[in-house]
Amino acid sequence: MVDIKVHTLGMIGFGGMARYHFDHIQPDSYPRVRIKGVFDLAPPARQAGHDRGTYVYSSKEELLQDPEIDLVLVATTNEAHKALSIEALRAGKNVICEKPAALSSTELAEIISVAEETGKVFTIDHNRRTNLDFVLAKRIIESGKIGEPYIIESRVEGSRGMPTGWRTLKNLGGGMMLDWGVHLIDQLLYLIPSAVIQVYCKMFSLQYPEVDDNFHLTLTFENGLVAIIEVGTNNFVTHPRWYVYGKNGSFKIDDWDCGGLLTYCINKEDVWDEEICYTRAGSTKTIAPRNENSTKSEILQAPEDAIDSITVVYDQFLDAVEGKAQLTITPQQAMRVMKTMEAAFASAKSGNSEKVVI
Repeated sequence: MVDIKVHTLGMIGFGGMARYHFDHIQPDSYPRVRIKGVFDLAPPARQAGHDRGTYVYSSKEELLQDPEIDLVLVATTNEAHKALSIEALRAGKNVICEKPAALSSTELAEIISVAEETGKVFTIDHNRRTNLDFVLAKRIIESGKIGEPYIIESRVEGSRGMPTGWRTLKNLGGGMMLDWGVHLIDQLLYLIPSAVIQVYCKMFSLQYPEVDDNFHLTLTFENGLVAIIEVGTNNFVTHPRWYVYGKNGSFKIDDWDCGGLLTYCINKEDVWDEEICYTRAGSTKTIAPRNENSTKSEILQAPEDAIDSITVVYDQFLDAVEGKAQLTITPQQAMRVMKTMEAAFASAKSGNSEKVVI
């Protein structure tokens, strides 16, 4: 039987996301971590800690001075991530921070510098790399069935507007770019082995004037690929979660359940008929259907062997803490995401595309 090293975790911030962590890394299902306690400024959050039977610290200082704790989760509102991450690192703790890791590349650079200075591990909860829809999209692209992709569309959409609360406030790091955009950009940068060279973004503030509640982002990569990322909170008829154009095929993934369709070319010698085709669009050759024997289609479904769990994020974190492996979610990757978001904000403000090398 392999001995498992058990790490002791303290949580700073105990809102909805921290409670998600709490519920999914309990010892019966994830024995690598023991949660000793939590701290939050808000009385309802502290009560939630009491209700879950965990110790509730009287202050962040009490938590950070606890010698048993070697790991700290920072899961506060976004504007506090930098200061708390640095304080925890300087207290000798390894830190996993909720996304976004900071509100600017300058802030993130400060955290990285302190992590290097203290020799402690700092990672970010980019947990959507394990989502089954992303895993499925990545596997299809890497299979080569659709050939080299040249456009990737990634969307998250709802129709109820943006949630109220801190997300509506700029000084707390609100808005959809910092809430969902950070995840979708991270997925694309993790997927595409090329630098971003141009960023164009249009942001909308339909409900709340301080922050973006909808945005349309276009990234152009050095290898020629274009990624379109949209987050909408006012979309009553939704697009597919993914739509990907390849030189030899296309696929769409409809939603989080991973239903969809993959169609790819199996006969590249398909030739045009001499006669014009008559369709509901009128007489045409351009949009005439392909020969039915020239393509193959596959109904998509969720990959059964993939693990979609926050424990994957903790595994790579703890493996790095124990010196077994390098982080797979690195501060440097988070920096690329942060710089891409900064370029998106700059583009939305100026109305022009931003030339970058990210």
